[in-house]
Amino acid sequence: MHQGYPTETLIRYLKAREWNAPKAHKMLVDCLNWRIQNEIDDILSKPIIPTDLYRSIRDSQLIGLSGYSKEGLPVFAIGVGLSTYDKASVHYYVQSHIQINEYRDRVVLPNATKKYGRHIGTCFKILDMTGLKLSAMSQIKLLTAISTVDDLNYPEKTDTYYIVNVPYIFSACWKVVKPLLQERTRRKVKVLQGCGRDELLKVIDNESLPHFCRREGSGSSRYSSDKANDCFSLDHPFHQQLYSYMKQQAMGPDSVAPIKQGSFHVDVPEPALEDAKIVKRIESELHKISGECNGLTHTLSDVKIDAA
Repeated sequence: MHQGYPTETLIRYLKAREWNAPKAHKMLVDCLNWRIQNEIDDILSKPIIPTDLYRSIRDSQLIGLSGYSKEGLPVFAIGVGLSTYDKASVHYYVQSHIQINEYRDRVVLPNATKKYGRHIGTCFKILDMTGLKLSAMSQIKLLTAISTVDDLNYPEKTDTYYIVNVPYIFSACWKVVKPLLQERTRRKVKVLQGCGRDELLKVIDNESLPHFCRREGSGSSRYSSDKANDCFSLDHPFHQQLYSYMKQQAMGPDSVAPIKQGSFHVDVPEPALEDAKIVKRIESELHKISGECNGLTHTLSDVKIDAA
């Protein structure tokens, strides 16, 4: 779990609990129990098959590794607005998310540490809000589950969250949620103008920017004409390497059974009280915006009728 860096791992849990040692200890023990009970150490030997199903998951859960920052931190891109999560069961999406986390911690970060000659234990995340709509309300339960898994079992793994291509709906929710976040978390979140290219180039070279940040008006974060440069695609080198790694692990010397089709069920912990409150505020704000939009639609309809 600590990949040879136990002190740095303990510090992550202390930071996550505001340097309260008893709370950090409980969080760590709970995480270890969660890993044992859900066999997380074996999750990278359980690839999602068949490949067509995994491709559908990649096309509807948009995440990928676009490159590395100038200081060697992995840069993960996430297509928040255009992820539909509608091609498989919730269990598959949670399994896929945890597999990416584990591959990051067991392979990507150790390789970066070796390459750059210093310990690298965190990453950058660039969240693309292109296409974010009110229909996101239907995905809150799944997104909350994924967020809870990260908060309780992979704390302090993200150095900075860069949020780009921001529509009104996000701005409205962010205004409500921001005051509820801890100062430590707020400092990590940077909402950028447009696709964020100019700001991101200060910390990330152009070739490591995700495709939706390469230029203003770059369009949909889901589709790119060049699949090899679309870090969300299963055809991207990162996903090819990840999927090949999992299949190799499944066929390794310790494996005694053939690869089975079916999701790997993982118990999702209950979110902390503060996080549950934040989710409620987001849902409330989305319902409010929805009501305003419906009211505007009715008003415009009345105007059209009167004009006729």
